[in-house]
Amino acid sequence: MKLRPLHDRVVIRRSEEEKKTAGGIVLPGSAAEKANHGVILAVGTGRVLDNGEVRAPAVKVGDKVVFGPYSGSNTVKVDGEDLLVMAENEILAVIEG
Repeated sequence: MKLRPLHDRVVIRRSEEEKKTAGGIVLPGSAAEKANHGVILAVGTGRVLDNGEVRAPAVKVGDKVVFGPYSGSNTVKVDGEDLLVMAENEILAVIEG
């Protein structure tokens, strides 16, 4: 199954949860925080402005992005994988390099 987000929505695959702290302590599954970054799998056509024009998205498929800890509350299970669907304005930054 494929998801095609509408308007200014994006589909993101969340990166794996951190299993170790910066100090090297191994965290059990329940204590590990969900990652707040991931890879964009699909992008909608863009935001429809009040005057009817469509503003193209600033991100593209394959971009690695950072989002807030409470962003992307819409999770969808596709082929056994949990994916996030969120508005483009919930993305905080694109990771480059």
